[in-house]
Amino acid sequence: MAKLKTHYTDEDVIAFIEQVDNQQKREDSYELIRLMEETTGEKARMFGPSIIGFGNYHYKYASGHEGDAPLLGFSPRKAAISLYVYSGSEEHAHLLDGLGKYKMGKACIYVKKLSDLHIDALKHLMEESVKFTKQTYPDS
Repeated sequence: MAKLKTHYTDEDVIAFIEQVDNQQKREDSYELIRLMEETTGEKARMFGPSIIGFGNYHYKYASGHEGDAPLLGFSPRKAAISLYVYSGSEEHAHLLDGLGKYKMGKACIYVKKLSDLHIDALKHLMEESVKFTKQTYPDS
């Protein structure tokens, strides 16, 4: 099996954020750090070169594929902020109701700016996602 390329690094989260060109994305990044640290109880760390992750869990699929991933995370990309806050489970689809203005990707939610989302709905989504992940992968 190939070794996963994405893992936690010792790179500085603040230095990464300060390199983001867009002032609004920098401000949103600091607010997301606050929200995700509060939700997970974990400090922000760089997961690979461009994802800010919080906490960790180990997954193993029926296919045999396995690896490690953050409980929550985000990346302030040029086109949009990628939020890794959703389990993708059908039972959680209702948590997207009332979230605000966003687009869905395969593994993340894309948002132009944090003010496009309803923060209480985002917090609830993150809390449920963390709870689901910890129940699904209890040995992490």
